[in-house]
Amino acid sequence: MEKTLQKFLTENGAEWGTVAGERVALHYGDIQVEHGHLTESVALIDLTARGCLAVLGDDRVKFINGQVTNEVAGLRPGQGCYAALVNAKAKMQADLNIYRLENELILDFESSLLETVTARLESHLVADRVELVDASPHFGLLSLQGPKTTEALESVGHKLPDELFAHTQVTQNELGEWYLMRNDRLGQVGCDLYIPTAYLPGAAKRLAKAVAGQGGGLAGWEAIEIARIESGIPRFGSDMDQNTLPPEAILESRAISYTKGCYIGQEIIARIRTYGKVNRTLVGYRLDAELAESATLGTKLIDESGKAAATITSVAHSPAHGPIALGLAKRTHAELGQVLTAESPATGQATVASLPFS
Repeated sequence: MEKTLQKFLTENGAEWGTVAGERVALHYGDIQVEHGHLTESVALIDLTARGCLAVLGDDRVKFINGQVTNEVAGLRPGQGCYAALVNAKAKMQADLNIYRLENELILDFESSLLETVTARLESHLVADRVELVDASPHFGLLSLQGPKTTEALESVGHKLPDELFAHTQVTQNELGEWYLMRNDRLGQVGCDLYIPTAYLPGAAKRLAKAVAGQGGGLAGWEAIEIARIESGIPRFGSDMDQNTLPPEAILESRAISYTKGCYIGQEIIARIRTYGKVNRTLVGYRLDAELAESATLGTKLIDESGKAAATITSVAHSPAHGPIALGLAKRTHAELGQVLTAESPATGQATVASLPFS
């Protein structure tokens, strides 16, 4: 991240911490207010810590289409999709936002996964005319998220693309050449802006003024996590990891094409759909007061007979819904209203709830 952007965010109240090895703004002084920006107006989010890989070369589309779970070959320039990168056993290695530009593909993913994604793709390059370039030193990602994103964007002279993952290239004297992507990251309307690194501070100042004009403001990691969990959106590194099958994280409708050609891991994912369901699934939980105080990531839940039933993967104290969580539960223990008990050292109970929370 540019030091001048960091300075701007610090001057606006950023309290810094480390998440997945990256320095991020945890909050700006009032998490509840920031949550309100995300859910009731619009928030400006610093996502410059995320990984960004550019895929170049004549074979880029064919190559990436053979690596991920969703359809890339059918995308036109200006379109995009969400997909999973899985190994031969269909276990996840990353989840990706993929954008097809005129002469390259852009892959956006969690900050800690740059080496994993690059190494995985490089291991399958043979005679393909493909080049992989880490774009994160050259571009930084800022994001607007919330129901008034459209209005905030229009106030600075830009229109939100109608189609999810659609994107446009913009050239401005004060911001250079940048990209505007439609990406509803938190269950509300949203967009991402890939800004050349040198222009990030100026862009942040301009966007902060735009969201303030809609009654919004800056939002940090802690408020973002609350909004994400409320919307039931899994995050790689928390609710899904290298042991997760995409259907376990309920990614079928968003990240998997069952009609595209072959890709790494395709046979197993197709077999799951054809012959049976996965043994566990992502669920929401409402936590009682006791478990709200003792739950941590990885807390085990057991049924009334003492058998292992689920694992808590994300926890939040929601201003709207109280203490809530996401978890991976055995399918036999995922029925709405089912009550599970925390395994020691945690105490208390969790009740299976529908997603998104309402």
